Amino acid sequence: MRQDRLFPASAMPDRDWWHTLWPNPDRVVRALRIGQGMTVVDLGCGDGYFTAAIARQVGAGRVIGFDIGPAKLEQAQAACEGMSNCSWLLGDAMALHRLLAVPADYVLIANTFHGVPDKTALAREVAAALKPNGRFAIVNWYPLQREETTVLGQPRGPKTEMRMSPEQTCMRVEPAGFKLETRVELPPYHYGAIFIRVTA
Repeated sequence: MRQDRLFPASAMPDRDWWHTLWPNPDRVVRALRIGQGMTVVDLGCGDGYFTAAIARQVGAGRVIGFDIGPAKLEQAQAACEGMSNCSWLLGDAMALHRLLAVPADYVLIANTFHGVPDKTALAREVAAALKPNGRFAIVNWYPLQREETTVLGQPRGPKTEMRMSPEQTCMRVEPAGFKLETRVELPPYHYGAIFIRVTA
């Protein structure tokens, strides 16, 4: 199944404005409380822009770049060339826990959750892929009008109607077995919602 059918409007953006919007991916990763020694899944890793930053942050831990697109995984591998703590998985996000060899400490999905057709079902799949008390972080555009979120002089990001407030994100994620741990600001247009898996 093609990724644009799974996650509408979640194609990788043009590198020029993307790197302008996120000039310091390492700072973003630190803000999301990804730490040394963690096993982190970068779900929908795309070209590896954040995957490489995660690899630098986790040190002796591991980052798993996960994507449905073989070409994107190749780009991500190139972005992480020389890093020994990276591995790669090709597959459907709705099969994440079956494809992972061991449960993860942390799953990150950046700039993609807005396009997931069944958001709570994906959150349940992420919960199944995490260790007890594992974290699930979602980086989302704030629900501003698209005309207001300009980068390099042009409106950027998903359609206005696809954007989700932090409260809307919580409504989709918490029924899957999570509670919101914290929310971090990722200026100029994003927030990060960090959830912890609740064990029964």
